[in-house]
Amino acid sequence: MQYINHYDSPLGKILLAADDVGLTGLWFEGQKYFALHLDKVHEEKEIPVLKQAKQWLDIYFSGKDPDIPIPLHFTGSDFQNEVWGILCTIPYGQTTTYGAIAKQLAKKKGLDHMSAQAVGGAVGHNEISIIVPCHRVVGANGSLTGYAGGIQKKIKLLTLEKADMSAFFIPKEGTAL
Repeated sequence: MQYINHYDSPLGKILLAADDVGLTGLWFEGQKYFALHLDKVHEEKEIPVLKQAKQWLDIYFSGKDPDIPIPLHFTGSDFQNEVWGILCTIPYGQTTTYGAIAKQLAKKKGLDHMSAQAVGGAVGHNEISIIVPCHRVVGANGSLTGYAGGIQKKIKLLTLEKADMSAFFIPKEGTAL
């Protein structure tokens, strides 16, 4: 059984979802892939993990790095789960590139190369936005692309974290603009 709850953030309404294992979803209303894997039958109820996630978001949106561990329950392929696990290691206020994540995965698997585009696909399908910080991933050239919540939200999240934005730009065309 999945449970849902809502959160009003400074960037818009958020839907949270969880099951008995952990948090399964955190989406901005109307974002790309909104509630993609939310069970058709779910209950609006504030179970402990949803309460923890709301506390985490309160701290986060106050401009601080939350130190509240949230149990997560990824619902993707093995590859997606690996990528999402790496996203969880990107420090607050810092960024990395799709290519850097691809290199990290390739090294872990003993491969010479891995596709940054494949990593981008997994990052783009992250269903636990913000807490699994896909907004901290940028293009190798500094392009702010690929955030399902939209580029403006990505910029606001990175700005909230006081990330150095000087090398980044918004592409004239691309994904999730």
